[in-house]
Amino acid sequence: MGPSETSPVSSNPVEPIETDAVIIGAGPVGLFAVFELGLVDIEAHVIDILDKPGGQCAELYPEKPIYDIPGLPIISGQDLTDRLLEQAKPFSPALHFNQRVDQLDRLDDGRFRLTSDIGTQFIAKVVVIAAGGGSFTPKRPPWAGIEDYEGTSVFYSVRRIEDFAGRDILIVGGGDSAIDWVLNLQPVAKSLTLLHRRDKFRAAPDSVNKMHGLVDDGKIMFKLGQIAELKGEGGQLQSAVARGPDGEFQIDCDVMLPFFGLTMKLGPVADWGLNLHENLIPVDTSNFKTSETGIYAIGDINTYPGKLKLILSGFHEAALMANHAQQYIYPDKRYVFQYTTTSSSLHKKLGVK
Repeated sequence: MGPSETSPVSSNPVEPIETDAVIIGAGPVGLFAVFELGLVDIEAHVIDILDKPGGQCAELYPEKPIYDIPGLPIISGQDLTDRLLEQAKPFSPALHFNQRVDQLDRLDDGRFRLTSDIGTQFIAKVVVIAAGGGSFTPKRPPWAGIEDYEGTSVFYSVRRIEDFAGRDILIVGGGDSAIDWVLNLQPVAKSLTLLHRRDKFRAAPDSVNKMHGLVDDGKIMFKLGQIAELKGEGGQLQSAVARGPDGEFQIDCDVMLPFFGLTMKLGPVADWGLNLHENLIPVDTSNFKTSETGIYAIGDINTYPGKLKLILSGFHEAALMANHAQQYIYPDKRYVFQYTTTSSSLHKKLGVK
């Protein structure tokens, strides 16, 4: 069973996690799928390669307004994510972050075994792919020789804060990810420097104010400029040369975190035999089933005639998917369609008094 409330799961158990459904992708459509599956008594675990829920909405434009969510004239990506998490909370979804599903196998009993890149295994009756356009992949900065340091002293994400304790950290970028990790890593770092090409930031104002407060208190350094050269040996970074308004200067560091945005790649999904069409997954629009029985695709990753890549379209797809998944998982159970406005059994599931 999942945890008692909507919360991240960070453990990597030896035994596989058994559940009804695994949802790949914790964006708005994946989170709404938790709710729709919960209404029909299907327990779900959610896996996402990012370090928090919300997918593209929360990662790329958390403060950007969205205008086409029904009933909400204007809402930010982060607020929409928060509301969807609150809506799904009665069903206690287990959220697994910083993981990518690398392998998908069908077992002899018809269920699926999913294995993540850190070794977590799931056994599920159905799989719901809600991965947007695919996996988010960090953009590699165009700096000569950066490949030599990747994985040893240059990292594009933070999986465990304790790995950065006592290090001289250089964070490069001016978006939410850069500023958030400045705030989160400063307490454990030996030293921390933020480098950005300008003194304006594309991040939440409150976070930017906190960052400036750390600078004013002398707890971190902020430098204006861009990386010109990396220095080190054997994959271990020793310093970075930056070019600023007043010329070149050197920043001593043994760890660098560049945050230059994300690109979308289909990733391992391409190897799952789903009859891809131009890196998208064709589906049956009556139930959003793929060419593989028990695997569904909803949201921007699927394709069908007339497809619109809108969040509201993904919500519709999640509802039809859940309806069919119930009949697939419980073939002998009598199906009765119910409305949340009038059904006493649904009210009980949702905790409505």
